[in-house]
Amino acid sequence: MISPHTGRAEELTIGGRTQPPPPSGPPAWDGPPPLFADQKAPGGRMRELREVGLSIRWKLTLTYGAVFFAAGALLLVVMYFIVRAVLYTGFDYRLKLPDWAAALKADLDGQVLLLRTAEINEVLDTLVRQSILVLLGVGILALVMGYLVADRALKPVAQMTSTARKLSESNLAHQRIDLKGPPDELKELADTFDAMLTRLNLAFDSQRRFVANASHELRTPLTINRTVLEIALGDPEASEDLKALGRTLLEVNARNEKLIEGLLLLARSERELAVRKPVDIQDVAHTAVEQLAPFAGEHGVTVITDLHNAGTQGDPVLLERSVSNLLENAVKYNLPSDGKVWIRTGMSDGALVVQVANTGQHVPAYEVNSLFEPFRRLHADRVDSAKGAGLGLSIVRAVVQAHGGNVTAAPRDGGGLVVTIRLPGR
Repeated sequence: MISPHTGRAEELTIGGRTQPPPPSGPPAWDGPPPLFADQKAPGGRMRELREVGLSIRWKLTLTYGAVFFAAGALLLVVMYFIVRAVLYTGFDYRLKLPDWAAALKADLDGQVLLLRTAEINEVLDTLVRQSILVLLGVGILALVMGYLVADRALKPVAQMTSTARKLSESNLAHQRIDLKGPPDELKELADTFDAMLTRLNLAFDSQRRFVANASHELRTPLTINRTVLEIALGDPEASEDLKALGRTLLEVNARNEKLIEGLLLLARSERELAVRKPVDIQDVAHTAVEQLAPFAGEHGVTVITDLHNAGTQGDPVLLERSVSNLLENAVKYNLPSDGKVWIRTGMSDGALVVQVANTGQHVPAYEVNSLFEPFRRLHADRVDSAKGAGLGLSIVRAVVQAHGGNVTAAPRDGGGLVVTIRLPGR
């Protein structure tokens, strides 16, 4: 059951009256809304202050400034005592008076000594004041120069950090730091990191080839088994017990074929994209919704669409499969009756966004991240294998990362899950 309303959200009609969606409603683009500025948790301001840490650039800058101020202050103290000693020893005034003024000599010598001491103190005070002002000015300049020097010294580290953030399994083959410069410690660290990336790429590539080859080898006998079982079931002389056994084996065989197909798709999506063409995610989502319509109808789930144009560059087949996987999971893990699934597409902050939300059982927050790992299900369910092999969200994450995007999930208020895909806009 599908309610397509491109450009607006669906409302429920109960008893002839239009009702708003459930209290939580179709979530916003990024899941549960963040706290507002006036809704800080108790002690939040103090916690923020404790968690604020200085970067290495600022630590180096402050260290340079502190060392300079300490050296400048020490130099100022040493110069003060040197100048003081020079002034007191180098300026010794002697009055030469005629014999008839000998009575005034002692009084005049005392006044000269007082004037000499006052002048020396004035010179020393002026020296201290001017030196402190110069020290402050040059100290500020030292902080600026220290910041620039630290920034230049840490530029290779910033380059390594930027490269590490861009790394994923899909771009290990061509993403390297490739640091240029003299053979110092940072150059050695960058080269070591590049060598490690090469080894990781070889390991991931070997793993993907193994999964793909093993899946191909397993697909052939499964196809033979299916053919033999279908022929056996088509035999009119076969007993009912034999037919029941054949149907059970066909179901098991179909599940194994689906598992193999999922492994192949997962291995393919983890490689670098071989196809890149303009894609409108609205068309992709509309096609996925139409394909899942019978499946949603069988489970009594209503699919509510809010689709807008949003373009990107990528593989249309992989993108369609990722959206289909999200919808299929949203339908499978829903309420037993009157379940709902919301799907939205559009642009947000320059990025292409696809969001799928559903009603269903409560999903603990600590379980959300593990759902994207292969063969993982909610509550580590390995018994209810009829719902799938646990590869759906793993394929979604691999496809999204191969397209340079990211996928996040959050528990939906009232039960269910909210999965949001963000891809670079065209």
